[in-house]
Amino acid sequence: MKILFVNTWMHQKNMHSFMNYKNIQLTIVNNISDINNYDLSTFDCVYSPTDPIDISKYPGICFLFGPHFSVFPDDKIKNIQSNNSSYLMPSKWCIDFWNNYSICKNLNMVSCPFGVDTDRFCEIKTSSERHLVFIYYKSRQPRELEFIENLLKNNNIPYRIFSYRHRYNEEEYLEYLQNSKFGIWVDAHESQGFALEEALSCNVPLLVWNIRSMNQEYGQNYPDIPATTIPYWDERCGEYFYDMSDFKEKCQLFFSKIESYRPRDYVLENLSMSVCEKKIMDLIMDLKNNK
Repeated sequence: MKILFVNTWMHQKNMHSFMNYKNIQLTIVNNISDINNYDLSTFDCVYSPTDPIDISKYPGICFLFGPHFSVFPDDKIKNIQSNNSSYLMPSKWCIDFWNNYSICKNLNMVSCPFGVDTDRFCEIKTSSERHLVFIYYKSRQPRELEFIENLLKNNNIPYRIFSYRHRYNEEEYLEYLQNSKFGIWVDAHESQGFALEEALSCNVPLLVWNIRSMNQEYGQNYPDIPATTIPYWDERCGEYFYDMSDFKEKCQLFFSKIESYRPRDYVLENLSMSVCEKKIMDLIMDLKNNK
């Protein structure tokens, strides 16, 4: 598949995935005007993740946009609403969120995650050989982190915090994952959630304090819009809960099943490079067939 890629900006994890897909031949330009230097009909698709293009000027050409236009839909989408264009979202709940806005009425949105680097984020020790514990913390009420910390301290469980706000070295994160028995996740909404998926890819089961609404993000003033911390998840990954009062019960269940979880299997089946590459190629083929 041949794609003309407008690389003005892309999230580094999305970029890493996209650049490493093996069956997509990329021609890269660095601004919108450069697309006029090419015969667009020779490409299966023009992909611009961050900037809109007035697609009315290019009839018969397939365009893929997103997911980096904006958090909330705005006028950027007004020139991309056509049957030869799709807007990519990293997960379904993001589509549901945007569909609440009338401006999105004629916007064709598709859900497609980007691939997790399962070769790098891999299991090198069995569960019985791993003994570390960590908390991942991002944009939640500080008292919620304090609650988890106190429980671990009271049970004499050593742990390390990986804080999104305070940053951390990814190599240290990977090394810690590969030596971790489990992790506790205290995070706000995630459109995809690479850090979490990378933990799962290392076969580390997680106990996730999930959210119901975007307004649970600490430091922001989002409206009450349904959201989740774990857009990609099944029972092999661990356990999740929503309320502080449910922690004890879920924690007991989690530890009773700690050796039976298989989070890496879930990632390999649903989020690997090859799986996600096929998903984006399939949606582009659907776009071509329906334009």
